[in-house]
Amino acid sequence: MSIERPTLQRTRRQLERAHTIDDLRRIARRRTPRSAFDYVDGAAESEVSLTRARAAFGSIDFRPRVLRDVSEVDTSVRFLDVTSPIPLVLAPTGFTRMMHHEGERAVGRAALAAGVPYALSTMGTVSVEGLAAELPDLQRWFQLYLWRDRPASLELMARARAEGYTTLVLTVDTAVAGQRLRDVRNGMTIPPQLTPSTMADMALHPRWWANLLTTEPLTFASLTQSGGTVEQLVNRMFDPSLSVADLAWLRENWSGTIVLKGIQSVEDATEFVDLGVDGLVVSNHGGRQLDRSVTPLQVLPEIVAAVDGRVPVLLDGGIMHGADIVAAVANGADAVMVGRAYLYGLMAGGEAGVTRALQILTSQVTRTMQLLGVTSVDELTPHHAVLH
Repeated sequence: MSIERPTLQRTRRQLERAHTIDDLRRIARRRTPRSAFDYVDGAAESEVSLTRARAAFGSIDFRPRVLRDVSEVDTSVRFLDVTSPIPLVLAPTGFTRMMHHEGERAVGRAALAAGVPYALSTMGTVSVEGLAAELPDLQRWFQLYLWRDRPASLELMARARAEGYTTLVLTVDTAVAGQRLRDVRNGMTIPPQLTPSTMADMALHPRWWANLLTTEPLTFASLTQSGGTVEQLVNRMFDPSLSVADLAWLRENWSGTIVLKGIQSVEDATEFVDLGVDGLVVSNHGGRQLDRSVTPLQVLPEIVAAVDGRVPVLLDGGIMHGADIVAAVANGADAVMVGRAYLYGLMAGGEAGVTRALQILTSQVTRTMQLLGVTSVDELTPHHAVLH
């Protein structure tokens, strides 16, 4: 018997015993080098924004109705150009092959099997062409950071559109890089460098390092340059002069749907909808940019009220349980985006780990709706999930 087979069997058993995203997080922490795990797990500065996001979901009061027939529950949604079996889109994440050597390919395969849309990141480690060629039936969005080099941004957008990416997700909360102190203290660079500390880490995670060193080099598939820390790379390439005027340029050069990710105020939400964007994501970048920023769940209801149904509104940040998804939808979100939740699965077991994360979230959404006494997401209202 090969060495691989018992290892895969052990991973499968661990994933089967995982019943929550926190369970997957614990497995991921054991299997992944500290710098890679902390990159996913951490947030900006004192990580107050991240803590508040989780606390907001924890403070929800669910108010169920009883004696309702919930033998059949429809958890599916349709919005913009996608459908999903639960109100979920897999969020764009950078450096994904650092978490597991199959990276975005593993995430995409799991998303396709589950019927969930997936947004590929500008900072991805698989190209727009590579993901589309392998998974032509995947519901694909493309997330864009506008670079200082506008012709390069334009070329990247054209490539994504040519490969069938239907929605462009423009991230608008990264004028400069937030300071993620775990990454600073870990000395994390992209790609990882062989320093004394990483050499020591090899002894603790030899399988991860073996996969990294024996597969295709870990690089950014869409960037013309890389190297250095995340903060250095962002500040070198991203355009801090990005303004409202650039939305018109974006609309002229993208024929599909445009969604803005990183909305944190009513004023921005209404202004951008008036300017013709097709959707909004209420998000503080998972707490990874401005620490002590507003908590997305707390500002969601007023943004939804201000937008008044003109465009879909999604929520991103702090979602670690299917009940969090239900709470977000009850308070006005059309769907949510999750990043950390599926990345914990990816680190825990590659494609099988992402699949397990999606199974966990789906079962939790279904069970929560049944216990609330609702049979479809359209029935959810703020009275079912009260914010404090």
